[in-house]
Amino acid sequence: MSDMHIRTARPEDDDELARLDRAAWSTLHAVQPRPEPPYEPFFNDRFGPHDHLVVVLDGRIVGYVKLGYPTPLLVNAHVRQIQGFVVAEEVRGRGIGTRLIRAAMDEARRQGARRITLRVLGHNTPARKLYEAEGFVIEGVLPGEFLLDGAYVDDVLMGRPL
Repeated sequence: MSDMHIRTARPEDDDELARLDRAAWSTLHAVQPRPEPPYEPFFNDRFGPHDHLVVVLDGRIVGYVKLGYPTPLLVNAHVRQIQGFVVAEEVRGRGIGTRLIRAAMDEARRQGARRITLRVLGHNTPARKLYEAEGFVIEGVLPGEFLLDGAYVDDVLMGRPL
């Protein structure tokens, strides 16, 4: 790939990440309604730039992963959770998602984590295949957890050791 690299997000990435997030919105992966103006900032008090890794391709952000703690409990501090993951539609299928997931696992290890988890909607087959290819396994299923577009959708819990 031409000029592609992964880095920690910066405060000045807010607008570009917000646009990417809105462009990628789909009931395939989103449980919140489609964003409408006035738009909220991408970064907030809970998740700032330091919680995101971004993929920059030819000078433009084409993906991100949000890495956080699954709970605020100290007894759970050895676990990181992928709490957001987007790759721009026009660059999918080029290995960017794989590289981003691997970077998230490396960052979680760097932070001292021993496990990484995520939640994915049951009907999101492309994401599930990517996660499985990177060693994530299904650790639980919440059947019919969400009602999206008139259909009940499972919430699939996945994880793996680091």
